[in-house]
Amino acid sequence: MTAFHLAATVADAFPDTLVALVTATGLRGREPWPRTSAAVEELERQLADGTWSPADETDPRIEAWHTAYRSFGTNPRRVRPSVDALGRRLAKKGALPRINPAVDSYNAVSVRHGLPAGAFDLDHVAGDVFVRHADGTESFTPLGEPGTAETPGPGEIVYADDEGVLTRHWNHRDAHRTRVTEDSARVVFLLETLRAGRDGRLLETAANELRDLLAPHAERTAVHHLDPARPRAVV
Repeated sequence: MTAFHLAATVADAFPDTLVALVTATGLRGREPWPRTSAAVEELERQLADGTWSPADETDPRIEAWHTAYRSFGTNPRRVRPSVDALGRRLAKKGALPRINPAVDSYNAVSVRHGLPAGAFDLDHVAGDVFVRHADGTESFTPLGEPGTAETPGPGEIVYADDEGVLTRHWNHRDAHRTRVTEDSARVVFLLETLRAGRDGRLLETAANELRDLLAPHAERTAVHHLDPARPRAVV
């Protein structure tokens, strides 16, 4: 079992934080996921015919993350929140990247609802995971760059376990070590909002939508929550 913790300093700075932790065990990433394929294709069709467009930085959901990034010293127009970067890519190219079914699932849910999303392979997580401020001594190896080592700046909000940082700038980019592949069998997916009072129901809708995409290809799925009132969740 892995425990996720929301540090008190983060909860104090962002009291309307809500994180949905969607877990899937016995995940089968090498079989066809037709519902995920259809969800991705439907988003692309809606974008093409003008009936839907991804949230941009003028949207309050994205604007809240830009404000948060600036508060811990990150320029959100140079280092963008994941959902902002994904939406911009979709708007420019007209298509979402195809990585693997699990990643494609959370990308589709993320961009549809304008909420940052990520995922960790739990078999590669070391100890508990904390959402906390970096102290400037941690190490981070970016996704897709196994030979690169970075050090988050002091005060930057990160996800971190016993061996290092799992996500920089709160939700900008995940680590290579805990990346989700077609062979990942135990995965936790994260959906986040800084506006629980306004977007809590939206987050629940997104979490249930993601769970529905995962469930046909997993032995078990569950949804847990992390917020200032519930700063610890065991998945």
